[in-house]
Amino acid sequence: MGSSSKDESGSDGGNSGGGGGGGGGGDPPKSTSAVFSEGEKVLAFHGPRIYEAKVQKAEVRKNEWKYFVHYLGWNKNWDEWVGPERLMKYTEENIMKQQVLDKKQGVDKNPKSGRMTQNKPKSITDVKVDKEDLKSTVTKGKKRKSEAGAEKDNEPAEKLVKIQIPAALRKQLVDDWEFVTQRDKLVKLPRSPSVDEIFTNYLEYRTKKDGMMTDIIGEILKGLRCYFDIALPVMLLYKKERQQYREAVVGDTSPSTIYGAEHLLRLFVKLPELLAHVNIEEDTLTRLQQKLLDFLKFLQKNQSTFFLSAYEASKASEGKGKRKDEGA
Repeated sequence: MGSSSKDESGSDGGNSGGGGGGGGGGDPPKSTSAVFSEGEKVLAFHGPRIYEAKVQKAEVRKNEWKYFVHYLGWNKNWDEWVGPERLMKYTEENIMKQQVLDKKQGVDKNPKSGRMTQNKPKSITDVKVDKEDLKSTVTKGKKRKSEAGAEKDNEPAEKLVKIQIPAALRKQLVDDWEFVTQRDKLVKLPRSPSVDEIFTNYLEYRTKKDGMMTDIIGEILKGLRCYFDIALPVMLLYKKERQQYREAVVGDTSPSTIYGAEHLLRLFVKLPELLAHVNIEEDTLTRLQQKLLDFLKFLQKNQSTFFLSAYEASKASEGKGKRKDEGA
């Protein structure tokens, strides 16, 4: 179940499904012929970027065409099934769109290798963290470059942040997964306490315990807040929660003022993956690991206060229930 939680959580523009086999069949698709053909070179959206890709399979799945694509120059681990809305024809006009988008994302092409290079994102402990850099880091966490398949996790294992989530919170994650994906329930928004309020409570708790306010705690919490706000719509929501997100987070509202402990805990599952792409000194990494563990213990200590014991029915499930009653 834990692994299912990880697999289902993702972004609207990110991985929409693992690169598994098996066709759909069933009813004829809305469009009777495939827009893209097997073997065709295309441009594919992945997160905020557009990549060159090749269609390897085209199949009807759940009454619509789906395409199994391979991103050119990337490890085959990133091959995935996508819908037609994620693909564009490989034309001069669309290549221009790709180049304009790359420019906006601050991506330069290395003339020697023809590969994309980006500046290293800033550390989580940098208070003046740039949101664009964090977006780049989150994207890298979902889609990692592999030089001709030779670079298979270059990061030494000891450099990865190991976050040991306490057993009680691991059970909380499983319950959270079951409520949303199996029972069609949602966390009622806005949450109280919110993520911001939890961070404030923790800062007060540490200040009281240490007898002083330490800058490092403040920096880490600011970094976590930035990661949460950007990562939430990209990789922390289940598919059934995306409509709720679009309704709840409008304008310049920060997700950290709307969401609470349930979604914050999901961030800690993804953090090792995200921080693997951030340049952090080894001693800083060790300290960061300790501080994150201390924060998780604080969440566990206040579990009954911070986390919901029951979720509310989603609009979709309420609709199904109504139709059943009407038909009875």
